[in-house]
Formats: sequence, C-alpha cells, structure tokens
Amino acid sequence: MREEVEEVLEEVRPYLRAEGGDIELVDVIDGVVRVRLKGACAGCPMSQMTLKWGVEQYLKKKIPSIVRVEAI
Repeated sequence: MREEVEEVLEEVRPYLRAEGGDIELVDVIDGVVRVRLKGACAGCPMSQMTLKWGVEQYLKKKIPSIVRVEAI
C-alpha cells in the first residue's frame, strides 16, 4: 500500500510545491497515512485544512482503504 500512497502523493505534490511546500510520506499503518509537511506547508496556518480537505480526501478517493491522514 505504501507504493500506492506514494504514487497518489506524487499527483498532489505539484500543487503544494506551487505554494512553496511539499509533503513526505513517513508511514502507512492500518489505513492511517502519516506524512510530514515541509517547506511553506510546515508553518502555514491553513496546513491542516489542506491536509484534511485536500490530501486526505484525494487519497481516500484514489485508495478507498485509507482511513485518515495525519501530519507528524
């Protein structure tokens, strides 16, 4: 599943990079995806919205077995 998640994150990265940020996959355990926000995303007050309403929703759409996405 890790490879699937990484492929989907590659589709999301251009949008984050356009704003000066990035996302790194840390782990996938029992449908929970753990990521690290980098660059401008790491300190952005809107990062949790981007994570939940952008990244998480997109991952769930592409990989239905995803339960949630957490930033660490």
